[in-house]
Amino acid sequence: MIEAYKVFRLRKDGTLGPLFIGQSIRVPVGEWIKAQGIRTPGFKFRPGWHACSTQSAPHLTLKGRVWCRVSLRGAQKHERPPSQGGLWYVAKYLKVEEIFK
Repeated sequence: MIEAYKVFRLRKDGTLGPLFIGQSIRVPVGEWIKAQGIRTPGFKFRPGWHACSTQSAPHLTLKGRVWCRVSLRGAQKHERPPSQGGLWYVAKYLKVEEIFK
């Protein structure tokens, strides 16, 4: 299991959701969620939950969004440019452990 950090949309009702792909998904806190492979025009197909190794994603705005500490299972490492947060993980399963508001 890997500890990582992920930015989620924070809805008005207090629930969490993905930023871009699968926006209708509601991500509960404290429960393992299996990733879905959702093909979306304009996005490279990288099935899995994407998370950063550190709480850094300079390419994203935090307006209406929150950082969360997450646990990952079945994750692979992907090196990205520092401007995109550096090391990413793409995981088969994700669990939100803590919301940073």
